[in-house]
Amino acid sequence: MTENRQDEVVVVSFDELTDLLERIFIRHGVSAPNAAILARNCAACQRDGSHSHGIFRIPGYVSTLNSGWVDGAAVPVVDDTGGAYIRVDAKNGFTQPAFFAARDLLVDRVKEHGIGLLAIRRSHHFSALWPDVEPFAEEGLVALAFVNSMTCVVPHGGTRPLYGTNPIAFAAPRKDEPPFVFDLATSAIANGDVQIAAREGRLLPEGMGVDKDGKPTRDPKEILNGGALLAFGGHKGSTFALMVEILAAALTGGFFSGEFDWSEFKGAQTPKTGQLFIVIDPERGGNGVFRERVSEICALTVEAGQSRLPGDRRLLERQRSAREGIALSAADHAMLLSKLA
Repeated sequence: MTENRQDEVVVVSFDELTDLLERIFIRHGVSAPNAAILARNCAACQRDGSHSHGIFRIPGYVSTLNSGWVDGAAVPVVDDTGGAYIRVDAKNGFTQPAFFAARDLLVDRVKEHGIGLLAIRRSHHFSALWPDVEPFAEEGLVALAFVNSMTCVVPHGGTRPLYGTNPIAFAAPRKDEPPFVFDLATSAIANGDVQIAAREGRLLPEGMGVDKDGKPTRDPKEILNGGALLAFGGHKGSTFALMVEILAAALTGGFFSGEFDWSEFKGAQTPKTGQLFIVIDPERGGNGVFRERVSEICALTVEAGQSRLPGDRRLLERQRSAREGIALSAADHAMLLSKLA
């Protein structure tokens, strides 16, 4: 770990950051196995430039744990139906440990049936989705993930927030190159990015959200203080958000975005919702050239004029971090150390 005081930057390796985050989680009541999973997830987001889901989230994690809203030591219960559908009760714990409790079984079922579904309920999600789906594609599988979030998005033409940012993630293997992976919110902007803009005093682009009176605003603080985000693409994005509520909550047995009540847990920030994974073995398609075809359509997209594909920036950030380390501001590094006190 090296510190450059002149530029107020602390450079850490991925392993160093993971270790620090793991100690923070354990310090605030997370069991050692769960802490290892959460720390690696958060460090991966920071490493790859997904800063709205990296160490920015640590104060929220800590505040939520200290409020008693989430059980950091929860032991998930896997309900094996014997078929392609697997259910997991997260027992009021974080989603990632529940996911890993059933991940190997899910892969086994995909290999057996050609497809597998993993439904997680009673879980808290506070991170990005791409770290969950990307490894499936590295194993040659296709993966989709859906999770709903806390209420902060107003339906198209509506008057009050109802949906969460309700992201969708997708991953597919490619021939001789990293998987094609995207992770996008169905809101016009991720809620975490709004929080970062508010912290940094930046205005947002037009069309991101409304204030408490339903009037368009570029001020992130107005959106966060009684306002709401808009869905991307008007009625189309709003419909996708509704679909995610159905898949991630109604189908899994989780809460809808506005259905849980955390008012008695001061400091709680992680939404208690649900998550659905759909994983497919593309070899069952029978054409034998799936990876090549994915690479082909991605290349054609770039040839058609799109400057970069979703996920390209993340891969470049990962490569840079491997060469140069992960640069944290001195203030962010001090914040992390303070959580160990």
